[in-house]
Amino acid sequence: MADGDRASQLLCAIDTTELDAAVSVATSLKGLVGGVKLGLEFFTANGPGGVAAVAESGLPLFLDLKFYDIPNTVAGAIRGAVGLNPFMITVHVGGGPAMLRAAMAASFRVAAQNDGRRPLVIGVTVLTSFDEDDVAQVGMQGPLPDQVRRLAELAQGSGLDGVVCSAHEIADLRQQCGDDFKLVVPGIRPAWSSADDQKRIVTPQEALRRGADYLVVGRPIVRSDDPPAAARRILDEMAGA
Repeated sequence: MADGDRASQLLCAIDTTELDAAVSVATSLKGLVGGVKLGLEFFTANGPGGVAAVAESGLPLFLDLKFYDIPNTVAGAIRGAVGLNPFMITVHVGGGPAMLRAAMAASFRVAAQNDGRRPLVIGVTVLTSFDEDDVAQVGMQGPLPDQVRRLAELAQGSGLDGVVCSAHEIADLRQQCGDDFKLVVPGIRPAWSSADDQKRIVTPQEALRRGADYLVVGRPIVRSDDPPAAARRILDEMAGA
């Protein structure tokens, strides 16, 4: 795979409340990553206007707000995002099949308003900060990999484009869901960085070898003294997959 293709698979998570910092990082990464992920931390502090400011960098937007509500509300939220033109948006699979189908229907309505372009709707299965003890404590049915598989099956059956999963579930989900189902993998840490609060992590190279479509990397890039250099270093790792 060419270096440009690898770059399209790397998404930088800009998890900050600081608008100027987010814009600066996004602008510096143009041409080095396939997009930037903006989540609740950023959105709560800066709202749609902040997202639009980051979008001026020219990088595709992964809007990671993990919608989880009644079907009508989630559908409205996705339709409301049309002005921000995200290429990817997340919902919690735990919201159930009616909510997931409503989310997909809303994404196609967005396409009708947006020259045929619609956001990929990606389901969140089990957060990568969870381990087996966490799964049990919140009342999920374990073991953890089985819960992820059940939620991925529900997501695919409801028409979603893919799921967020840990790298440890990639191989099983690829076999279960096929090659066209997108696997978005956070908790990626280069060999030279710390794990922080992620419990189910692997290196970029290993995640790609297992079959990931998109790698989400945040702190190793954003907290670096030189984010573009950190991104290039990760791309070098990815090139060996």
